[in-house]
Amino acid sequence: MITQKFRLALLLTLFTALNLATFAKEVFPDGTPIPEWFRQNKTTDISKLGKQYRITDFKVVNDSTIIQTELLQSVIDKAAADGGGVVVIPKGTFLSGSIFFKKGTHLHLEEGAKLKGSDDISNFPLLMTRMEGQTLKYFAALVNADGLDGFTISGKGTIDGNGLRYWKSFWLRRGFNPSTTNMDEMRPRLVFISNSKNVQLSGVKLMNSPFWTTHLYKCENVKLLDLYIYSPEKPVKAPSTDAVDIDACKNVLIKNCYMSVNDDAVALKGGKGPRADKDPNNGGNQNIIIEDCTYGYCHGALTFGSESLHNRNIILRRIKINHAERLLWLKMRPDTPQNYEFVLVEDIQGSDIGNFIFIRPWTQFFDLKGEQISGTSRASNITMRNIKLDCTNFFNVGAAKEVKPAQGFGYKLSNFTFENIDVTAKNFLEIDTSIIENFKLKNVTVNNKKVF
Repeated sequence: MITQKFRLALLLTLFTALNLATFAKEVFPDGTPIPEWFRQNKTTDISKLGKQYRITDFKVVNDSTIIQTELLQSVIDKAAADGGGVVVIPKGTFLSGSIFFKKGTHLHLEEGAKLKGSDDISNFPLLMTRMEGQTLKYFAALVNADGLDGFTISGKGTIDGNGLRYWKSFWLRRGFNPSTTNMDEMRPRLVFISNSKNVQLSGVKLMNSPFWTTHLYKCENVKLLDLYIYSPEKPVKAPSTDAVDIDACKNVLIKNCYMSVNDDAVALKGGKGPRADKDPNNGGNQNIIIEDCTYGYCHGALTFGSESLHNRNIILRRIKINHAERLLWLKMRPDTPQNYEFVLVEDIQGSDIGNFIFIRPWTQFFDLKGEQISGTSRASNITMRNIKLDCTNFFNVGAAKEVKPAQGFGYKLSNFTFENIDVTAKNFLEIDTSIIENFKLKNVTVNNKKVF
């Protein structure tokens, strides 16, 4: 006789098998299978990561006014020396400059815990690092991890960049000198993870970064799960506080996250300049999935650039978004060879969006460095489907001829597909199909009128 318990177990097994079979059929936009790794999304279990090092057991005190960088670093160093373990931050506020995680160490923030960044830039050392598509000397982040395998940040606590002083200083300096660049006003990032693999950030709040919030450079197999990433758009704008910058990485999953920042939510980086593709410090991004996320304010929900070379197999799906200036933004730099290919944007719901799609030349900090661009940058095999949103502009796409400073620069747009699109647009910019070679439109409705 088959028991009810056995029936339930059998049904669960069949359901799991069916789900796995369905997922196994999923492919990236170029047709290659999506690995099972993208489906395995368990919350970090710190009990499996070794000994726990509670910082308050090592003379670190709950005090938001005292810089405790050296003490915090000593706890990390001890954990590493002992063979690894989890540095645990308990409830309370702990003020710090740059800390550096080492082999076998992890960071866990308990509910009510806050690791707060110093608002004095002297607490962030200068070192060779990666910033805005360049390898150069700049300031370390608040939380740093380099060359690690299996590094995790987890918990229900907060990493707070304490950025207000930096933001005010930036806008004051920009008002005094309009040509001030992002890096001229000295600011640290919140989290910088480089040259690492099998990384997971889950559960924590990443807030008020002085500069970029989460920067991944030359990493492989990275998961960002259930994060809350925030910086304000008002009353003081938090400049250049991208939620996630993916810089020359492979296999990145961003899932069930909330992102609301005063710049791009997810930006793909990789390098810039006329010979950027020859520099071994640069690179492309491959196999990136952003799914089941909710967006508040941002400049671009998914942005290619400002410094980006080659992006392939990029998926943005099942997203709810409110008040983004652009849904998909392709920045075409006239001083950099670029190839954006095999991109899928699908199952999106949104309101108060500035631009459904925005493709224009990007000339900020334009510099050919005495070189000449040869060849043509490309964006191809871009699919946008099953999307319903309210926007100001629907099709905001311009040709490369708009660029005056770079004679001979061009870019080619080809193999775009818009399918099952239903938008309301305050300004219905006509869809110029001549700009894109092999442009397929099916069931596209604008302002309740089917246009294709």
